[in-house]
Amino acid sequence: MSLTLRKRRIVVEMPATVMGRMKAQAMRAGDRLVPVADQAKVAAAHRIEDARYWAAPKLEGAAHRVEDQIAPAVSALLTQAASRIDPTPAKSRRWPTLVLVTGLALGAAGYMFYRRNAQQWTDHMKDSASDASRWVSERADQTTDKVSSNAEQAAEKVDQAAKKMS
Repeated sequence: MSLTLRKRRIVVEMPATVMGRMKAQAMRAGDRLVPVADQAKVAAAHRIEDARYWAAPKLEGAAHRVEDQIAPAVSALLTQAASRIDPTPAKSRRWPTLVLVTGLALGAAGYMFYRRNAQQWTDHMKDSASDASRWVSERADQTTDKVSSNAEQAAEKVDQAAKKMS
């Protein structure tokens, strides 16, 4: 029984112009970058999901603090205001002003707590996002450098092969 081996011939098409060669190199580099971009997308999705897991308990804790601390104080204030507005012969105009000022003060305090927590959360998210984008850009730069060096090596080999053929 005889074995025959077939030699594969590789046909390399050389673009005639420099623009054609650059286009071919860019197409090959683009094909190589697709998996890296997919990995970056997955990594960013994981980071966002991690941030959501971090933020959910913080928001729930803030809601419990409002229920446990601010709501009883507001309830006591309203009860006190209700006892003061019982029908009496002498009506005072101090209590509506007091309730309004107290309500505004509580609203301002709540707003300040909310803004402080939101700012802290935003700063943390900015740091996380900048770390992720820095990592992705570094990886993209490394990949671009590798692709460029491989493309240059391939172009040199193709030029050497073309010189040998002519």
